Amino acid sequence: MKKILPFFSYLFHPIFIPLFGTFFYVLINDSYFSFYQHLVLFIQIIIITILLPVAFFYLLRTFGKVDNIMLSDISQRKIPLLLQIMLLSILIVKSITIDKFPELFYFLFGGLLSAIFAFGLLFLKVKSSIHMIGMSALTVFIIGLSIHSQINIINTVMFFVVMNGFVASSRLEMKAHSKKELLIGFLCGIIPQLVLLYFWL
Repeated sequence: MKKILPFFSYLFHPIFIPLFGTFFYVLINDSYFSFYQHLVLFIQIIIITILLPVAFFYLLRTFGKVDNIMLSDISQRKIPLLLQIMLLSILIVKSITIDKFPELFYFLFGGLLSAIFAFGLLFLKVKSSIHMIGMSALTVFIIGLSIHSQINIINTVMFFVVMNGFVASSRLEMKAHSKKELLIGFLCGIIPQLVLLYFWL
């Protein structure tokens, strides 16, 4: 089991969370958007939240600013988190706007708030688990979509609740975080999403 646990850190890496959220939004949300519009939506998400961060990561690695994609060191997290804040801001202002995709907008806005919290904590020398931020935020979003669309997806919800545990165990096994850092990350991810549910449920 210990050999399998690190797999969950890569499968549910924070860089994939916006894409997962978009997938469930399209899958569960009963919208009037066409296949072409959904395709454009996915392309925007992939470019801004995956391809650009990966490109910047390799640029930072070239200059010796980061060691690996897990960003274990506090000093290495500031630039990537600042980049994430900038990219999410661009995404919700220019593309995933509240009038076009309200539910997805609030999910990404909650992710933006979580990134700001995590970035601010770095100046207090507090490291939060970005993996847990992503997983807890995604889980609340899926629950919100289920309630909003009145669709019973209890098995999916339970799956992601269990995955929160596996990801947390994975981070502990990889010695990337302490239990306190996992809890801080969990709270940073879940609180903004719970508060924002009020505006779109």
